[in-house]
Amino acid sequence: MEIIGQQLIPQAQDKTWNAICDPAVLQICIPGCDSMIKNSDSEFDLTMSARVGPVSAKFKSKIMLTNVDAPNSYMLIFEGQGGVAGFAKGQAEVRLTTEGTSTRLEYTAKATIGGKLAQVGSRLVDGVAKKLAEQFFTAFNKHLSSPD
Repeated sequence: MEIIGQQLIPQAQDKTWNAICDPAVLQICIPGCDSMIKNSDSEFDLTMSARVGPVSAKFKSKIMLTNVDAPNSYMLIFEGQGGVAGFAKGQAEVRLTTEGTSTRLEYTAKATIGGKLAQVGSRLVDGVAKKLAEQFFTAFNKHLSSPD
């Protein structure tokens, strides 16, 4: 599955970059995120709960940032294990560009799933994945749009 989207963030590119790399901000914005721990500048541990149709799971994930070109772009690689529910892994490319006094955030994500999650059906899984991506980026935009 591939998910493509964009948001116009009403903040300068440097501020947007700092937020998109901040585990505290990400934890607030990721739907179902229970914890996000920064192990290094490029590695994080994440736990989150997700539901896809009849399958619910708590995922323990590793996230790595690669191809970092601060404050313009990075590649995010993720691998999550949800126990008997299965696994999810993939990557997302995040690009920031200045647009006036705002920042255009564009993303392209690709993911694969296995286990019970894969048995639910690709349409349902694709819909949930797109919804989670939209929820994250909408929450991220709202977080940066609110007064400090």
